[in-house]
Amino acid sequence: MPGDSFDYVVVGAGSAGCVLAHRLSEDPGVRVLLLEAGGADTAPLVHTPAAFPALFRTHMDWDHSTHYEPELNGRRVYLPRGRLLGGSSSTNFMVYVRGNPADYDEWRALGCAGWGWSDLLPMFLRAEDNARGAGPFHAVGGPLAVSDQRHPTPLVDLALQAALGCGFPANDDFNGARQDGVGRYQLTQRDGRRASAAACYLHPVTDRPNLSVVTHVQATGVRIDRGRATGVHGTRLGRPVTYTAEREVILSAGTYGSPHLLLLSGVGDPDALAALGITPRVESPRVGRNLSDHTVVPQVYATASPESLHGIHGCPDSAREFAEGRGPLTSNLVEAGGFVRSRAGLTAPDLQLYVIPVGFAGEGLVPVPRHALSMGASVLKPVSRGRVALASPDPTAKPLVRHRYLTAPEDLRAQVEGVRLTSRWAAARPLAERLAGPLYAPESDAEEDVIAFIRARAQTAYHPVGTCAMGADAASVVDLDLRVRGVEGLRVVDASVMPTVPRGNTNAPTIAVAEKASDLIRGGGGRGSVFRQGAGAGPVTAGAPRVAVT
Repeated sequence: MPGDSFDYVVVGAGSAGCVLAHRLSEDPGVRVLLLEAGGADTAPLVHTPAAFPALFRTHMDWDHSTHYEPELNGRRVYLPRGRLLGGSSSTNFMVYVRGNPADYDEWRALGCAGWGWSDLLPMFLRAEDNARGAGPFHAVGGPLAVSDQRHPTPLVDLALQAALGCGFPANDDFNGARQDGVGRYQLTQRDGRRASAAACYLHPVTDRPNLSVVTHVQATGVRIDRGRATGVHGTRLGRPVTYTAEREVILSAGTYGSPHLLLLSGVGDPDALAALGITPRVESPRVGRNLSDHTVVPQVYATASPESLHGIHGCPDSAREFAEGRGPLTSNLVEAGGFVRSRAGLTAPDLQLYVIPVGFAGEGLVPVPRHALSMGASVLKPVSRGRVALASPDPTAKPLVRHRYLTAPEDLRAQVEGVRLTSRWAAARPLAERLAGPLYAPESDAEEDVIAFIRARAQTAYHPVGTCAMGADAASVVDLDLRVRGVEGLRVVDASVMPTVPRGNTNAPTIAVAEKASDLIRGGGGRGSVFRQGAGAGPVTAGAPRVAVT
């Protein structure tokens, strides 16, 4: 790349950052720098769908955890997040779910004009390349590959038959006309391999001369001069670096990382910042607050015969089939599930079901040394809210995360119903005939036993949002164009801007938010300046090659 100046510096090459790098660099007159704290996504395990739990607590994982959770027996809950190109889209379950239209209309009702379902649906469609073809709810030709499963495990089909026997309707498209029902999930895969945001949005455009991608850069703060963001400080392979942005700095570091960077940069509660020796620059007390996530409580049952995916990683046949784009290694593990209502009178589902044809215990960290089936229900619209805060002024220290899971009585009630529903589901025919007893399940259906099981086993469903929530009021962290209030030239674009969590997996919604944000940035949100073709930028303190992926 000629010269070493940039118009846009994007921090974080996750689901949102890869979209922004792709869309912003479509204009050859601007120079875009994408920074990633982790490394390249070249490890074979990244692209092998069934292998993703092996990435937990490796160098490709931020390996966060909560502080002691008061309603979960004081446990610290493990919070894996991808630390490599593609971010968590390189380490997730690959479930393609957009959420319920009511989720986005709720955003609009909360004051987020321009963020309703009618506004976001075109963004989902623009992103999508669905193997089923185009239709009223789907599109082809977008960057994001969406496909059906290539190796549907028969044991999961029995679980779906049992769910139908429990009275839940069948649904072959949770992103179609209705969300309610049970069925198999569509996946972000192409040819049986993971289709991360890096694979779909970033790698196809890394030859653009106006796009630089630099890995192993841990941002330590935003440089703010006279009320304007002018660059990013960080370290790369142990050396301090500073990158300058002429137009904007865009934080796409995720629900934990983006508020962490804002706080380190002096944007937050002035008293809390001053107590840690950080000079307050912008009073924004909501930074890091409003943290929301889905909880799930996996129940694990032994199978009476070897019908699960246990042992597939050491099987030569599995490796050969995967090389041909088929076989059990193409499984995303969470092959099926659905969306149900725990009680009458709800306007939309409040529980999401999951079924995994292998043992998934101890937050995915405890091996289950036998054939097993895992099932669970997740609370979709939690009322409980947590917080991301600073534990130390040292930017290399991990943020302090308090999710406060299930502290709202409504959430605990919904989770109790989810566990009871899962138990009834496991006991239903024809699935029950293939199970050989519980490995991890409540002692009984009595409320005290169910709650005890929840407190001992509840974990994240990996969908944190909300810590830099957008809003129309002046106290919100970002405005409706995702610009950080009080700082010019600074935006946040990732799941942290969502005011509430959607009903479902959050990768697709994050990509849609970034698609819309790219329009806002390029068009000034309809209220500011448009792209200035060929505008210059200031010098970069640390030179960055066009692609420095190591």
